Amino acid sequence: MADTDTVVHDREGSRFVLRRGDQQIGETVYETREDGGIVFVHTEVDQSLQERGLGSQLVRTALEMLRAETDVRIGATCPFVRRYLEEHREFDDLTSR
Repeated sequence: MADTDTVVHDREGSRFVLRRGDQQIGETVYETREDGGIVFVHTEVDQSLQERGLGSQLVRTALEMLRAETDVRIGATCPFVRRYLEEHREFDDLTSR
């Protein structure tokens, strides 16, 4: 991520937004389960910025924010987040597996 990139938790929109300055350049969207857990359903980064690790940084920051904010269990139907979780076992404490 560039120095000006930030991740914001948009609770109302059920998503984490990656911003570069005032521009949204990515997001990862989730649904809340009845048990209070969340399931990541979609992740997207602006097409012109893909293949630069921004999606991974977005997901990592979202998971770190969730870990710090709550005691929530997560899952993923989004293939990108599912693959990220498989490759980054340090987030196993958050998964609902």
